[in-house]
Amino acid sequence: MTARSLSDVEYNYKLINERIAEAAQKVGKKREDITFLAATKTVEPEIINYAISLGLDHIGENKVQELISKYDKYDLQSCSLQFIGHLQTNKVRQIVDKVDLIQSVDSFKLASEISKQSLKHNKKTDILIEVNIGREENKSGVLPEQLDELLGQTAELEGVYVKGLMAIPPICENKHKISVFFNNMNKIFIDISQKKLDNINMTILSMGMSADYYEAILEGANMIRVGSSLFGARNYT
Repeated sequence: MTARSLSDVEYNYKLINERIAEAAQKVGKKREDITFLAATKTVEPEIINYAISLGLDHIGENKVQELISKYDKYDLQSCSLQFIGHLQTNKVRQIVDKVDLIQSVDSFKLASEISKQSLKHNKKTDILIEVNIGREENKSGVLPEQLDELLGQTAELEGVYVKGLMAIPPICENKHKISVFFNNMNKIFIDISQKKLDNINMTILSMGMSADYYEAILEGANMIRVGSSLFGARNYT
């Protein structure tokens, strides 16, 4: 970690917040209506904690083993730790007592295991249902037409509480195409919200990452997941 890297994080953090505020204003919202979650995959705890010291109050990890290895080093006194990556059922028990929310629930099997492990810790875990809005075969997430069934099943579980939806749209070559996916997600989000289902509270629509969080906010996102725009390009090798 160098002074240069910390300076870059500080600059980026300020810039992202300014862009969030600008996008929010365009749709009649305030900056505080949008949750800025930093995707911290491969980022050193010291740098994460520096961002937290600047005011960052939500972080998300993609990998169970990385979350566990960094867990004791996070400064979580004023920051929410969430899990945002694909989660295998056999790994749930390792993180359910460590995270405030699991964003990537895409099956009843996974929701059931989260409920089971949560009850062992006398807690009810907040979750988001991941929707495969682009219908991509290589991506996780429930298809839109299967969402109602999964929500109905999950609502019966005692150890979880559905707080909203999450999506990762396909990579698009232009802003208009990505905005269409975001808009479709927002329509689904609003439709479910209006049904007022038991044990389901549609308060979070998590969509938009470094390349497209501005467009996501314009189309209804109230949580964005930003990594490289804050911490710089990461080396995944």
